[in-house]
Amino acid sequence: MPNPHSKAPANHQGPYYVDTDCIDCHGCREIAPRHFGLDEDTGLSYVMRQPETAEEKEIVNEAMNHCPTESIGIDGEE
Repeated sequence: MPNPHSKAPANHQGPYYVDTDCIDCHGCREIAPRHFGLDEDTGLSYVMRQPETAEEKEIVNEAMNHCPTESIGIDGEE
């Protein structure tokens, strides 16, 4: 389960985030490259652009569902 108290520092402000349990598997960046990036300093993926449209949210949710460490979360949702 993603931990909202351990968000990766580079996340762009908004509801979606990546936490520090990320193992940099590249999955989120492959599924949603317009929304996830790699912080070279920490080695963690992060949300570089929050989704705005229903289609973008669907893609980011797909990345979230494929995360092997469940490190992608949405504030206010479990």
